[in-house]
Amino acid sequence: MNFYPAKLQSILDDLAMFPDRVERIQVLISIADRFKNPTEGEHPKPYPDDHKVPACESEAFVWVSLDDERKLKLEVAVLNPQGMSAMAMAMILKDSLDGESPETAAHVSEDVIYDIFGKELSMGKSMGLMGMVRLVKHFARDLAGTK
Repeated sequence: MNFYPAKLQSILDDLAMFPDRVERIQVLISIADRFKNPTEGEHPKPYPDDHKVPACESEAFVWVSLDDERKLKLEVAVLNPQGMSAMAMAMILKDSLDGESPETAAHVSEDVIYDIFGKELSMGKSMGLMGMVRLVKHFARDLAGTK
C-alpha cells in the first residue's frame, strides 16, 4: 500500500476526477503553469550537482530545508522551459509537502508518479520524475536524521 500524506492524497483525489487522459494533461499543464524557479538569491547558479535530479531530462534541481518549526520547505528548479511534467511534479510535491515533517516526506511512495501521470509514461520521463521524488525523500531522511 502506498503512503501519501493528507495534502498529497487530496491532490490525487482531485486528479482522479479527470480519468480522461486529455483532460488530465490539461489539469497538469495548469499546475505546471504555476511553477516558478527559485530566485538567484535563494539558490545561485550554477546549481550544485548533489541537488541535481538523476535521470531527469528537464535538468531539475531540488532543495529541501526546515523552517523554524522543523517543517519542510521544498524548492525546485527546472532548467528546461519545456519540462512541463517536471514543473507539474515540482508543484505537486511543493504544494503537498511544504509544512510537513521530514519523516512524513521521507515515506512518500515513489509510485505517486503513476498515480499522477498514469502508467503510459515513457521510461525516461518516469525515471526522471521518480528521481525527483527519490531526491526529495533523500534530503527529508537527512533532515529527519534517518537513513
